[in-house]
Formats: sequence, structure tokens, C-alpha cells
Amino acid sequence: MKKIIIIPDTFKGTLSSRDACDIMAKSAKRFFPHADVIPIPIADGGEGTVDAVLSAAGGEKNCVPVKGPLFDEVDACYGLLPDRTAVIEMAAAAGLPLMGDCKSVETATTYGVGELMRHALEQGAQRIVLGLGGSATNDGGCGAAAAMGAVFKDPDGNAFIPTGASLCRIASVDIDAVQASLRGIPVEAMCDIDNPLVGENGAAYIFAPQKGADAQTVRLLDDGLRHLTGIVARSFGIKIDVPGAGAAGGMGAGVAAFFNGRLIRGIDAMLDLVQFDKLLHDADVVFTGEGRLDSQSLMGKAVGGIAQRAKEAGIPVICVAGAVSNDIDEIYRSGITAAFSINQESLPFSEAAGKTRENLARTMDNIFRLLNWRNKAPRRSHAGRI
Repeated sequence: MKKIIIIPDTFKGTLSSRDACDIMAKSAKRFFPHADVIPIPIADGGEGTVDAVLSAAGGEKNCVPVKGPLFDEVDACYGLLPDRTAVIEMAAAAGLPLMGDCKSVETATTYGVGELMRHALEQGAQRIVLGLGGSATNDGGCGAAAAMGAVFKDPDGNAFIPTGASLCRIASVDIDAVQASLRGIPVEAMCDIDNPLVGENGAAYIFAPQKGADAQTVRLLDDGLRHLTGIVARSFGIKIDVPGAGAAGGMGAGVAAFFNGRLIRGIDAMLDLVQFDKLLHDADVVFTGEGRLDSQSLMGKAVGGIAQRAKEAGIPVICVAGAVSNDIDEIYRSGITAAFSINQESLPFSEAAGKTRENLARTMDNIFRLLNWRNKAPRRSHAGRI
């Protein structure tokens, strides 16, 4: 075996993707010391996305001072890959942990995200990929747009930077400067939810309470986003309340409205960023994994996306998981060659969770023992007896 790709998702509640990668890769190297073992930790657009992509694809991390969600200065980093793709986490400049004890989502801004975008362009970025996870904001991406040169004016003609609480004050918006700076530069956002921008399933009602909003504030934020929808429709003639628009406090809508961007599945973005299709060339096997493998794993999630691409390339996929459901036939049809549960005993999750690291290592060792034996087994002639 010459080339092994290790690309697990998180084992929810027990192991991060990076930890799982380390355990699986260590086992691979033990049994196949001369193989090219390629570990790729998966990230979904939240904290850790930049580090995960850089570790797999190479590139440089740039750290710059920008405005945090409270308009104070914070140090934030983004990745610039060898192909000049900039990978930016919203959480780096507008993440919930940066709010500290202040849970005032209605006054939080994405301005720093736009500053990171602007800095990346100054460094020669030819493509921008935004991770929308972990935001503290609900401004529809207006702050980021303002940092990129958009001009928002109130009914009196005064320019201002809208936040969730002041979206209803927007009377006009000019994004000519934004369009000029992004001309020829594609913008994509990693998004794995399909919530609309407004309404009972929208950004404010579903996510703002997690960021500290009470019922009155939720209504204020939803009204503001609804107003923004009308402003964008009148100004640019586009509809932004589409599936996924409610991601990250309406940043999904802002990507479309202000940056002419598009929303893409997180796993598709991740696989493209690390050039997974290219890595599959001449690979012997792909190992993936997650906490529980079932039919839901095949619907837009990491394991399903990995299996689909590997199947198209004709590369076998072995999945290890904390638990494997009974709908195994459907799982195999998806492109997974074999699936294994790492749990050796029938234990409740509360007990099994503490043994995840040990169980994963043992399961990987067993699989590689079999693969190693297969490589070393003497070849028999077809005429011989087995």
C-alpha cells in the first residue's frame, strides 16, 4: 500500500477531526511505514477551518488587527493558499467568544470580516472562501460590506454602519466600490443550513436567542432583516431570502447581496480547497469516520461527500464510526466499501465516550493488520487449493 488518505469528520462529543486524524494516521504509519499517509482534518466553516485547510493544502496564515464584533480592535487571522485562495473564518473577527460577557447581538458587527477580505485582496487573493460558523452577529453582512466600501445611508442622508438594531434605518445602499474591488474575484461561503433570512425559521428566530437575544430583540432583528430584503430588492433587483440566507445572522444573504457570491456545502468547499479530487489520483484507500454512521450521513454531510467523490474515482472508502446503523445496504450503495463500529462492547454513550480514543486506535490497528496481511500473503496459483 503506497498512498492512504485519512479524512474523518468529528466524533461528536468525543474527538475532534484533528484528533481522529492523528490517531488514524499513527496507526497507518505503524503498519505501512513507507506509505504516503495524507491526513486531512475536516472543518465546517467555523473555528479551526483555516488551520485545517492550511495543514492539508499548505499556504500561509496572515494575522492582522481588525474590528471585532463590538467595534473594538482584535487580532484575526486568515489563510492564503498557494493558488491564491483566501480562507476566512467569520468567527475570527465576529465570533461569539469575542463578545465576552456582552451578549448584545443587536449591536454586533461583521465589519472585521470585511476588513479581512480587503486585506486578502491586497495580498493578491484571487478567490475568497468564507466560513460562516460561530458568528455573534445578526447584521445581514452589512458590516462586512461597509468595510469593503459599501455606503449605507439613513433617511437623512447620513452614512452609517448598520448593525442588527439599525437595519431598519437603511434608506439606501451603494456597493459600487465593493463590486469594483471584487471584479473577477469569486466569493463563496461554506454553509450547511437551509434556513431562510426571515420568519419563524429565519436568522433571528432560530439563531439570535443562542447569541443572547430575548423575544423583543428577536422581533427587532427579524424586522430589520425584512427591511434589508426590501432595500436590496429595490436597489439591485435581486431576491436574497433563499435557502441558507439566514446563516450566520443573515451573512448568507449578505454574501449574495453585496459580494455577488454563492453558498456552497461545507464539505464540497473543504474538499475543493484541499484538492481532494487530485489527491485521490493513485490513492489505494480512503479512511473516513464520524460519531454515528447512518443514512443521514449521506445527505450533505462530510462522510457522504467524501464517499461520493471517491466512488467516482474508483477508490475504496473505509468508514469507522462510534456506531453504525442498520441501514447498511444504503450506506454501501453510497460509495462506502466497508464500515466498522469502533465500540467493542455494548455500552451507553456516557460510558463509551471515554473510550473513544482507545477504541478508534484499536479498530484502526485491526483493519491495518488485515490489510498488511493481505499485502504479505503469498500469491497462490488459480490451480492451487485454498
